[in-house]
Amino acid sequence: MQPDLNALAVFALVAEEQSFRAAADRLGVTRSAVSQTMRRLEETLGIALIRRTTRSVSLTEAGERLHAEVAPAIADMRAAIEATGSLGERPRGQLRLAVSSIAERFLSGPFLAAFAENNPEVQLDITVTDGEFDIVAEGFDAGVRLGEVIEQDMIAVPIAREERQLAVCSPGYRDRFGVPSHPRDLAAHRCIGWRPAPKVAPYRWEFAERGTEFSVAVEPEITTNDMALMIKLAVAGAGITFGMEESFRAWIDRGELVPILEDFCPRFAGFYLYYPSRRNVAPKLRALVEHVQFRK
Repeated sequence: MQPDLNALAVFALVAEEQSFRAAADRLGVTRSAVSQTMRRLEETLGIALIRRTTRSVSLTEAGERLHAEVAPAIADMRAAIEATGSLGERPRGQLRLAVSSIAERFLSGPFLAAFAENNPEVQLDITVTDGEFDIVAEGFDAGVRLGEVIEQDMIAVPIAREERQLAVCSPGYRDRFGVPSHPRDLAAHRCIGWRPAPKVAPYRWEFAERGTEFSVAVEPEITTNDMALMIKLAVAGAGITFGMEESFRAWIDRGELVPILEDFCPRFAGFYLYYPSRRNVAPKLRALVEHVQFRK
């Protein structure tokens, strides 16, 4: 059994786009040609890879397994071809990034605006997400996350200094209700919590004492998946909230929020730009790496 490697590349595009038409547009062929290629691949393998309906395309279990195996190799080949064909050229093309919503410095206007100005032929396509997934399998060139959760086989470039998480509240809340002297006392306070999605337990607040890490499962009166709303509520005196120090920095500097429990909030490795370990890095990605290193 010798599946056509071109068919595997087409399959990978269909899996990325979840659409025959979108895959056909990227390849510059007809939708019928893509459909026929997929049918021949399934016949060669003797198993269904794709579920087709009039409205959607999704992978079967076999399709998901095949995509997980071939996507990294195809991404490597694309990168090698792009890098070889663009040696000596200026950075250009679409640069797809998956960025954590709390990577404040990277997502700040000036940081990305400066990169865009210096690289006018690069089109940034940024997905802000806190989901955990394989950036290669999902078709991203690179991602930005906290260093502690990046896979070891990735190349990781630090974006900034160490970070820490803080508990904060407004001066008004502090003056009215006081503040806890230990994280265990948070149970007696109004808290504003974060959760990634509905029906998911709120994030446990993480602290450390004498070098030992521990977490507190607060029972927030208000829970949301939006950090901006959490900050607005905390500034308005609705309670104590918890998150990355950089997320609160502007409000702390203006005196609208005050940090509490700082003795229990140690620093740790911050955010990194990460991407697959490849011998050939496309000029557009290399330009971003250099921009990160220059502006640390």
